[in-house]
Amino acid sequence: MTQDKPPHEPSTAAPETAARRVQSVKGTKGDMAREARIKAALKGNISKRKAQARARDTDEATDD
Repeated sequence: MTQDKPPHEPSTAAPETAARRVQSVKGTKGDMAREARIKAALKGNISKRKAQARARDTDEATDD
């Protein structure tokens, strides 16, 4: 047996854009430790992708 879901009706009390608005979380802005972790992760990802690109280039050069 399947159950029919009732049609979704948007709330008339709040506008649709209010539901999409993300409220800031207290204590996250300016968190130096978090920013340092993110920055380190981004640098790691960039260096990893550069190494992958170099490996692809050397593989293509030896395929000739």
